[in-house]
Amino acid sequence: MPTIKEVADLAGVSVGTVSHVITGTVPVSHSLKEKVNAAIRTLDYHPNHVARSLKTSRTRTLGIIVPDMTISFYPQVIHGAETAARERGYSLIAVNSLESADRQSELISLMRSQQVEGILLVIASAPMPVGHMSRLVETGIPLVCLDRVPDDIPVDSVSVDDEAAAKMGTDHLRERGYSKIAIVTGPLHLRNEQRRLEGYRQSLRGEGIVWEESMCRERLRDASTRPDALLCTNGPTALSALRGMRDCGLKTPDDIGFVTFDELTVEDLFTPAITTIVQPAYEIGSRAAGILLDRISESPRVEGFRTVRLPAALKIRESSRSV
Repeated sequence: MPTIKEVADLAGVSVGTVSHVITGTVPVSHSLKEKVNAAIRTLDYHPNHVARSLKTSRTRTLGIIVPDMTISFYPQVIHGAETAARERGYSLIAVNSLESADRQSELISLMRSQQVEGILLVIASAPMPVGHMSRLVETGIPLVCLDRVPDDIPVDSVSVDDEAAAKMGTDHLRERGYSKIAIVTGPLHLRNEQRRLEGYRQSLRGEGIVWEESMCRERLRDASTRPDALLCTNGPTALSALRGMRDCGLKTPDDIGFVTFDELTVEDLFTPAITTIVQPAYEIGSRAAGILLDRISESPRVEGFRTVRLPAALKIRESSRSV
C-alpha cells in the first residue's frame, strides 16, 4: 500500500503539501495541486481518514438528509453540496428520511455518532415532535436547512423564494388567459408549501379570478366545477394531478392548462411538454454547504443566521399555451 511520503516523492513536493491538498486546510497553488492529485491517481493512494480523525478529532465529513433521492430535485441539491464540500476538502454522506420524522431523528443520531462535522437537512414532510428542531439546534452541531425551513427556529437556511416563484407561475397562467386557476399543494404544515400558496393568492388577489385550494377527481369529471388551469407546488403532486387528469380522460392543455414546480423527468418523455417553475437546485445545495462549512471553520466568522432565498426560473412549454 503506497504511503503519503511516496506520493510526495513522486509529485516532487513535501509531505506537508500533500497533506494540505488532501485536507484542504491550507491553500495550495493550482500547479502543485495538480501534481499531487496526479501522483495520488498514479499510486492509487487512499488517505486513512479514520486514523486522521482519531488524531485530530475531525472527520472532515458532512451529512445531508433528504426526503427521497428518487425525486429529481434532490440529486441536484446533493450534487451542488458535494461539489462545494469537496472543494474545501470535505466528503458528503447522503441519506433518505423517506418523509418520516422518526427516521429523520434516527439518521441525525447516526450521523452525530459518526462524528459528522455538520448536517444539511431537508425537513421530512411528516410533522415533527414538538421541540425536535429546537433540541437539534441546541446540541450545537452546525446545521443548515434546505428547501423546507422550520417555523420559529433560528437556523441557517437556503431555499427558493417560494412566494415569488408561485406568483410567477400563476401570473403566467393569468397572462395566457386562464380565469379559473386551482392550486394543488403538498402538506400545508410545511412553510415552503404555505409560502407557495400565498404567492398563488397574491397573483389572484384583486383580479376577480376564482381561486381554489382543493381538487379531487370528481370535480375534474364535472365540467361545471372543473378549473381551466392547475398550479402544482411540487413534482410528486404534479404527477398525481396528471394521473388524475388521465383517469378522467382530460388532457393538457386542451382541457386544463398546467404549470408545476420542478422538472418531472426528461422533457422529451412528456407530450405535450410541461411548463415548469425550475428551482436552482444545484445552487441551493452549493450555497447551503458553503454556509455550513463557514459555520464549522468560523472563518470568516458568521454573525447571526443566514437566510438565503434564490430566484426560480419559468420554463414555458406547451402545457400552458394561450386560451
